[in-house]
Amino acid sequence: MSHKVHIFDTTLRDGEQVPGCQLNTIEKIEVARQLEKLGVDIIEAGFPISSPGDFNSVVEISKAVERPIICALTRAVKKDIEVAADALKHAKRGRIHTGIGTSFYHINYKLKSNQDEIIKRAIDAVKYARRFVDDVEFYAEDAGRTENEYLARVVEAVIKAGATVINIPDTTGYCLPAEYGEKIAYLVNNVPNVDKAILSTHCHNDLGMATANTLAGVSHGARQVEVTINGLGERAGNTALEEVVMAIQCHKDLDFETGIDSTQLMKTSKLVSTLMRMPVQANKAIVGRNAFSHSSGIHQDGVLKNRENYEIIDPATVGVKESSIVLTARSGRAALKHRLHVLGYTFEGKELDDIYQKFLNLADSKKDVGDEDLEALAGSERAKEDRSIKLETLQVLCGSTTIPSATVAVSFNGDVFTETASGNGPIDAAFTAVRSLVKRKVHLEEFLIQAITRGSDDLGKVHVQVEHKGKTYYGFSANVDIITASVEAFLDAIAKIG
Repeated sequence: MSHKVHIFDTTLRDGEQVPGCQLNTIEKIEVARQLEKLGVDIIEAGFPISSPGDFNSVVEISKAVERPIICALTRAVKKDIEVAADALKHAKRGRIHTGIGTSFYHINYKLKSNQDEIIKRAIDAVKYARRFVDDVEFYAEDAGRTENEYLARVVEAVIKAGATVINIPDTTGYCLPAEYGEKIAYLVNNVPNVDKAILSTHCHNDLGMATANTLAGVSHGARQVEVTINGLGERAGNTALEEVVMAIQCHKDLDFETGIDSTQLMKTSKLVSTLMRMPVQANKAIVGRNAFSHSSGIHQDGVLKNRENYEIIDPATVGVKESSIVLTARSGRAALKHRLHVLGYTFEGKELDDIYQKFLNLADSKKDVGDEDLEALAGSERAKEDRSIKLETLQVLCGSTTIPSATVAVSFNGDVFTETASGNGPIDAAFTAVRSLVKRKVHLEEFLIQAITRGSDDLGKVHVQVEHKGKTYYGFSANVDIITASVEAFLDAIAKIG
């Protein structure tokens, strides 16, 4: 029977500590509901005493979700604990997460205390929290740099005081995997009452070891992992939920299971990325745009023959429709032939050799070769210049007392057409007008805005992803006027639809 590993998501607490990633209560509820669909066991909803907004978010999330445990963070301070308990009063199952620093650095420089006093404060905090809830988690802050012998004393004391979960954070991301795994193993083997609580990992990524440390902790006895979507968090971030879940899912020999619906991973990643305004790096494991993309000719040939030659995860498992064969100068004949076949063209022998040489010449001058380029190479009458779409003029009207509207003029192969529409905002109004002009059912799947420079005259870069008849198309643009950039990117994606 597989061992259950509990997934404790702290995207809404530790993840929100990233500068510029703060969410309002409505956005937090949206993320929490998606985390519930994903199947997380515990949602750390906030630090209630830190601000009225955090307090209210914990209250409203407690009302909005049914299945996960709702957790609120505190310091080892009575007032913190009282406020957290008040915020959790609507939770179906509430947990107070309290703790204190245990390393030499925290005890001597941050808390200006001593080891015995820290244990006393830890015990008092846990006992006080147990007055309000039955489920109390204790964190030994900076446990990664705490001597194992002293850490074991702390853990034994707080379990005796009533703690149900013990969090062993590598707060500074200092540990190496073997070191962190040995720390968990030491506690399992040297704390007499350790069987009365669950040991939890909470690893930061300062040295890029967060996922490896977390898995080492699980392998040595931890049964809860504290993670965030996309690895968001303080400084270099926290352990990425999607990485731990898929590592466990891929390695059946580990004999662990999480209960996570992995097909919801990409959807959850995109939601968090959009709401927190934090783009996911293209090469991010599991959820990055390039995670299932292949541009090397050798890799493309291997994937086309059998996906498992170069992919250990079926893209559909994490909510991605299919692998992506990206045609570049490094692509081989197999990839070119495959893509041409998808577009409706069949070439063999010398014909394929000839078009492949033309393809290489074109690929040397472009970052990648799109479908419209291939159609031109294949002799299609739908050459790119014959079906160009261009934004001619854009005028928007918006304000606090005005219904947002947009007038868009677009040229199709030299002929200009104009449409006016209203919407929830100027960009939505402009997109609605464009949809009326192109007369296609286009679903907007992703919309990202990123500042390239700094200041009020920022150059904004816009990326959109649209879906049309089951296929995905991408569009890009950059402009100091973000609305103009948005419409141009939308049109760029639409122009790629055959």
